[in-house]
Amino acid sequence: MIRRRFFLLGSVTLGAWRAMSGQAFASSSSEDEWLVKEDLTGMEGTMTLTGPSGRIHVLKRFMEECETHSNGCYCGLDFGTLAIAERDLMAERLLAGGGDPDPLAVRAAAPPIDSRFTPEQIGRIVWTSFVAPPYAGEVMPLTPAGNTRNWHVNRIAPELSADSLVVRRRREGLLGGFLPIVVKQFPLGKGRYWEVLTFADVDPVIPHQVPTWTRMMLIENGAVVCAVYGASYIPFGPFRHEPSAVQFNQALARCVEVWHEVLDGTLSPVLPDSDWADFARHAFVKEAMVRPDGIWPRYGVVDRDYEGSEYDGFQDIFTSSLLANLEWGRFAVARAILDNQFTAFVGDDGLVAMRGPEVGQTGLTLSLVARYLHLTGDAAILQHHADRIAAMAGVLTTLHDQALTLPQTNPGYGLLHGWSESDACLFPDPSVWWKPYFGNSAMAVRGWRDLAAIWLRIRPGEAAKAEDWKRRADLLSVRLEGAVRASLFEDRSPPYVPILPGSRETFRVSLARHQYSEQQWAHRVYAEMLQAGVLPTDLEVATINSMRAYGATVMGVVGNLAPPTRAQRDILGFISYGYAQALLRQDRIEEYLLFLYAHRYHVHTRGSWTAAEVAGLKGELALFCLPAQMTVPILLRWALVYEDDGEEILHLARAIPYRWLLSGKEISVENAPTRWGRLSMALRYEPDLRHISVNISLPKTAPRDVRLYVRLPSGMNFASPQGEGLNGCVVSATYGVNINGKQGGQYSFQVPIIRAHR
Repeated sequence: MIRRRFFLLGSVTLGAWRAMSGQAFASSSSEDEWLVKEDLTGMEGTMTLTGPSGRIHVLKRFMEECETHSNGCYCGLDFGTLAIAERDLMAERLLAGGGDPDPLAVRAAAPPIDSRFTPEQIGRIVWTSFVAPPYAGEVMPLTPAGNTRNWHVNRIAPELSADSLVVRRRREGLLGGFLPIVVKQFPLGKGRYWEVLTFADVDPVIPHQVPTWTRMMLIENGAVVCAVYGASYIPFGPFRHEPSAVQFNQALARCVEVWHEVLDGTLSPVLPDSDWADFARHAFVKEAMVRPDGIWPRYGVVDRDYEGSEYDGFQDIFTSSLLANLEWGRFAVARAILDNQFTAFVGDDGLVAMRGPEVGQTGLTLSLVARYLHLTGDAAILQHHADRIAAMAGVLTTLHDQALTLPQTNPGYGLLHGWSESDACLFPDPSVWWKPYFGNSAMAVRGWRDLAAIWLRIRPGEAAKAEDWKRRADLLSVRLEGAVRASLFEDRSPPYVPILPGSRETFRVSLARHQYSEQQWAHRVYAEMLQAGVLPTDLEVATINSMRAYGATVMGVVGNLAPPTRAQRDILGFISYGYAQALLRQDRIEEYLLFLYAHRYHVHTRGSWTAAEVAGLKGELALFCLPAQMTVPILLRWALVYEDDGEEILHLARAIPYRWLLSGKEISVENAPTRWGRLSMALRYEPDLRHISVNISLPKTAPRDVRLYVRLPSGMNFASPQGEGLNGCVVSATYGVNINGKQGGQYSFQVPIIRAHR
């Protein structure tokens, strides 16, 4: 495999570094020294780095409380009641007031993950965040107190022991918005606190090791009482010494500049709450820390579950990362990830090198191949891998052919049988899960349909193959719709939508009755059958309603579905974005925002933003997984810019919270990629003028139907857009403004806002 560490860091100038006493210190002179100025008048003050040639970095602190507060937890519900209930009681309460959910209420609805546990409950080392240089393939875990595996903070501050109340009451955050510079603050009393700042050296000297830098400061009323600097290891007699402040600042400045280079070209939206943009961009920082050489897949870190290489071929790593990188304009990274996947993990037979190939994710992969071409125009890499792409599509056609040999009286006739979840292969009888799950067929339809539409750009001489995939997609789509309709539990209100044909048990009943239930991974099936976007509107709506009513969601997010109990109800961190996509597609924006808020506040650690594969609602210690980290970036991008799955429609600002829209602050995104080309959009409400100023730049090939959504709270409405030279191309619509984008170009206008008379 070609090492890509310096390919992806191509334009970063390497600094001068030397190894001293087993530690890497920056060699410096007065000419290249970086000066640090910090505002310590508040706990979220900025740090300003001033360096050679007048280079300046202003780094803000964004801090969040990690302490558990009982007020507001579970929306006033008893935990056992909400856990055992079929209905999503928390979602009902958080949406009960009508309009957009309150993000503060969502945040307070359950304890933060990693906030309520004792080490003896865990069975593994306790860590809640990590740091690493880009593309290193190894990370350094950080404990709640800020210990690395080599440098412990309680050597300096005994009050920061692992089990102390001071540590439990900490605040965590990142320095510089999205940068992997972890800041922990430990309040000791009024105006007095310890701050621990940790980051990884971005130029490690020893392979497979992650050298770190730590600064501890005791601050009283805005003044530094004590400052200690550390570099990986504590002093050792006269041989190994603590670094100086100058050396620490050099390393910090180098870290800042390298990580800015890593994210160069990534979308950088401007939002009224800037931490949301930082939160999304930080996901790509996490990915760069986790992926060896920047491209090799890795599901988790630190712990054997899920850091082990046996997980590297897990298809969800590939699909979530490729989608997120494409949506955020990171085309070079997307290309490298796609190339690596089809070179190293996809065989000539079209199967992925993973213990249990997933049928649904196979279809999604084909769809994303088409998405890659639509956004980048890069046919060359797909032509290079065309045989394996076609072989992957052939896996699905073989499964389809097998399904068509079944008797037409069989409920699974014509539907793709196979594992939906990779872990199915680990059980005594994997055939229990070789079933015609609706998600398998839905994703096959999506994959075939999308691949057929672009195949002649890859293989111009294979029209027959493309036509066969299109024919199969149409045939399977009809069969899927019929099977879902025939399987509905019409005797329930709302009707229950099962995950496979012929089932007469709900997934909850099945999980409770059977040790090895065929519905064990119902959460995956639901997410995939919705994400595919191939069901008719009424069935998609019925599936969403069924999930909300019969136990498949918690706090508006897909749950990690297990036998019902009063003791546990968990959120699924990854996969679940397919459910959110269906909410957006059906204009259920309040529920979409609830999903977005709940995922951020209850699937990620507070402040350091480390995503969990599965998140409990009691503050349990969770396991990081990369696909979960990619969820919020995908959803935030779709909230701003979303392309219709089946029609030539471009949606702008479709899921912008109205508190953002009315904040008077800018909402903008520049050069967002779409299948028609790149676009830019800027919105700002001007309360004195009582209108929203709009500036939109569309590509020349933009679709005729461009929809700008103007979401307003009850009691407010909008009037027809005003501006010069609109020429009937910009008109009012029920959702906001419709733009005839056929001519492309720049559109500037105002949307008057009217307050209803009482």
